[in-house]
Amino acid sequence: MASTSDIRNGLCIKYNNDIYKIIEFLHVKPGKGPAFVRTKMKSVTSGKVLENTFSAGHKIDDVRVETHKFQYLYNDGEFYHFMNEADYTQIRLLEAALDRPDLMKEGEVVTVIINTEDNMPLSVEMPASVILEVTATEPGVKGNTATNATKPATVETGAEVNVPLFINEGDKIKIETDKGTYKERVKE
Repeated sequence: MASTSDIRNGLCIKYNNDIYKIIEFLHVKPGKGPAFVRTKMKSVTSGKVLENTFSAGHKIDDVRVETHKFQYLYNDGEFYHFMNEADYTQIRLLEAALDRPDLMKEGEVVTVIINTEDNMPLSVEMPASVILEVTATEPGVKGNTATNATKPATVETGAEVNVPLFINEGDKIKIETDKGTYKERVKE
């Protein structure tokens, strides 16, 4: 049993007969009245995002989890398949368990959170950023910008990201996985 002071990003808790992962939280201490914790939680079974407020000191039922490194192999339309790097066992997960499946490239190493009670995989954490190649984008016209102009670009995984006008097809770019936004162009 944990309390609201233990809440942090990535914590898995039991709530409403389901397991939720904390994706955002904010401790609030108003001038008048008791303190509380405002959270945004994502169900690891359905992918549904829920906002909830816990009063300070409220007991929460946390889930004991382990993290393991897995390599993303492929998806077959319904399931995403991963291989454990330590013992080469394979697991498959529904798309709802993944945060940004559109940014995952085959061979990418991710962290899978596994419930220690029943050895069921709960969710997948991507690295902070990924490097992907731009496969399609409109050519940028030189001198046609005011400030910070962007254009849509499709990367090799099929995801669409807004990029600056100087990015061309074939360029490799770094993308922040938590927001799915362009960070920088990567030189070979």
